[in-house]
Amino acid sequence: MTASRAALTRDSLRLKITVQLVRLGDEEYRVISPSKPLKNGALYKHKSDQYNMYVDRTDGRRIGALWLLAARSPRSLVYLPMRTPAKELGGVHEDETPLDLVLAHRAVQFRPSRWKKLRARIRAGNAPREVRTARLPEGDLPADTREINYAAPSDPENRNLLHQHVHAETLFLTGSTTALREAAPHIFTVTEEGPPAAATELYISGGCNYHVCRSLYHWPDLYAHGWEQIHVEFCPPWSR
Repeated sequence: MTASRAALTRDSLRLKITVQLVRLGDEEYRVISPSKPLKNGALYKHKSDQYNMYVDRTDGRRIGALWLLAARSPRSLVYLPMRTPAKELGGVHEDETPLDLVLAHRAVQFRPSRWKKLRARIRAGNAPREVRTARLPEGDLPADTREINYAAPSDPENRNLLHQHVHAETLFLTGSTTALREAAPHIFTVTEEGPPAAATELYISGGCNYHVCRSLYHWPDLYAHGWEQIHVEFCPPWSR
């Protein structure tokens, strides 16, 4: 069994999305979601104070593109339904808590405490929605994601950290355009390196035969400032 290290193409940065305008009180919010459910993308809160995201190649690239779209959408919330019970995904501990994900530019100034009501309106069967095709410039990613500097120095002012809040079974990541854009290449790298490893290495669920992952931050004082690591891992069972 073989799997190539498929290069990113224009198709990798083009995806179908659903756009909804939802009113909550005096405010109207623009919410972007993938037009079809993410089958092979899941997010969990781990007991060791980090967030674990599991992806395959196809949905991992959809997630990475949505991350870039959030960077280019300072007036929108990007909503990724990702809750998958741990027992349905081999190698994930049952005590990990499944979460959805919302990416938001800090310009939106959305309070997570309002999310439960807003989500109910988004999910309503009669809620207006429009399906569109989002096309992202190839220049939003480095030419070779393997050349990312993973040993980036600490940012003492926390300008490029994504602020983290959990509410209503959802992780909210809020930050600047740069903070959102710098996170996406890590996800794309996992989608490139994971499939070849899954095709050539012996994998045992829960073991350490091989492990293809990236952490979004490599700053030594991350936890000291109250942030938790976001760990993205290729999920071998989904490659079968």
